[in-house]
Amino acid sequence: MPLSANGQYRVLLKGVALAAAFLALVSCSEEKKAEAPDPVRPVKVTEISGLDHGRVLVYSGSVKARTEMNLGFRVAGKITERSVDVGDRVTSDMVLARLDPTDLQLAVRQAEADLSAAQKQADISELAYRRAQSLNAKNITSQSDLEQASLTRDKAAASLESAASALDQARNQAAYTELKSDKSGIVTAVSADRGQVVSAGTPILTVAMDGAKEVLIAVPEGDIPQFKPGKGVTARFWSSADLVLDGKVREVAGSADAQSRTFSVRVSVPEDPRVLLGMTATIEAPTENMTPAYSIPLAALAKKDGQPIIWVVDKDKGTVSSRPIEVADFSDDGVRVTKGLAAGDLVVSAGTQFMKDDMKVRLPETVSSRFGNVNSLSTASVRD
Repeated sequence: MPLSANGQYRVLLKGVALAAAFLALVSCSEEKKAEAPDPVRPVKVTEISGLDHGRVLVYSGSVKARTEMNLGFRVAGKITERSVDVGDRVTSDMVLARLDPTDLQLAVRQAEADLSAAQKQADISELAYRRAQSLNAKNITSQSDLEQASLTRDKAAASLESAASALDQARNQAAYTELKSDKSGIVTAVSADRGQVVSAGTPILTVAMDGAKEVLIAVPEGDIPQFKPGKGVTARFWSSADLVLDGKVREVAGSADAQSRTFSVRVSVPEDPRVLLGMTATIEAPTENMTPAYSIPLAALAKKDGQPIIWVVDKDKGTVSSRPIEVADFSDDGVRVTKGLAAGDLVVSAGTQFMKDDMKVRLPETVSSRFGNVNSLSTASVRD
């Protein structure tokens, strides 16, 4: 049924009250929204340390003797004995292997018989010459007969000398059936064994001579200009972390290996009893003509108005600000910066696309614990 005038008035009052309450609620919400603080964004940071003076080239290699000899017999034959193996120490004039001497001993006997026959022929020629000389003095024989006897005597003397040389050679050949080392060292390789027939000069053993040692490394062509004879390097050995020696580049190969396309580089190292042949070593060589710079991660590099920038954290305020920088070059693990940085700066190393000037950030606990003013902002555990 229709409402009375008082009823309509009460409904109107309720509607006005509801509208007022709604407007008050909206106004309060907007006021709270306007007063809400900016969010504090957690960030990963990198603390800038000292200057980086350039990339360090690191290559692994093995310890070699500076001098190695491939030993082989000077005559052909069948190996009947090998008295050393890999790793054995040898001394000067030590017999390392032997060949079957039978054929060479027969050659010596033949040379001895030839020498004996030549000696007898020389004696006969000498007697004939003296007889011809005596008869010529008595005018019994002609001058031509004397000259013929002289020539025969000279020929016999030459044959005697040739036979003597042949005997010496045969004896030397027989002595070559024994393989000896000229100097002391260690056997590093064996290329033939007992029962094998080898020709003259075939390598049988490889001996590393005692004395200076060096590290052999393979360097790609992109880095070979950094290695020059006389360049100082650091040699570290896998056998011991405490074994670190100062070395020098002794030799750089003039051509690249046909398969690996790398250049062999030999690095001399000082005498040390702890350095043994075959050890694995790491050679560290600093690059030359490099501009000192600060290193930052690649992810820390950003751009603003087309210029490279970084975001630096204010340790007192806990805010970030952009800073223009000058990039020198790129390294294996980041960017090298020559201007715009100083030691101790905290640089945002991740999430730079979300940064803006004066934005509050939350630092990792490992970093913020060192700075009192920003310690209260630290709740995230992220990488330094």
